Amino acid sequence: MQLTHFSDFGLRVLMYLSQHERAAPITIAEIAGQFDIPHNHLVKVVNRLGKLGWISALRGRNGGLRLAVPADTLRLGVVLQGLENTTELINCDTPPCALRGSCLLKGALNAGLLAFYRTMDEYTLADVCANRTGTAIIELQRRFVSPSPQ
Repeated sequence: MQLTHFSDFGLRVLMYLSQHERAAPITIAEIAGQFDIPHNHLVKVVNRLGKLGWISALRGRNGGLRLAVPADTLRLGVVLQGLENTTELINCDTPPCALRGSCLLKGALNAGLLAFYRTMDEYTLADVCANRTGTAIIELQRRFVSPSPQ
């Protein structure tokens, strides 16, 4: 199984926002630059994270992004389910499979996917941003130099 870029980017945004200790707001442009992610893709990711209630965005000149919930309440399985937006790995109906109705593969794959989400739920955003990861994120934020207004 491989996560989509969308989920990867979403996790990076959440991780980056979990360690905000400076006064300047964190922007989409900052995160895009720090992780070399296309701005347009990141806008879509941030929009989904906002709709899921995990981040809040303040528009305007002094606006920015922040976590809307504590990092220790965000379970990774729940986050991945929200970002991946899937509960099954294969669809036997499209295109129709000749084995549909007598094959056990779909059930086995779905059980594996559920086990993956359950295992990821053993970890929170705070867990994966602890220690060296959190320190590395803070260093990225400290090194960020916001572009001068034009």
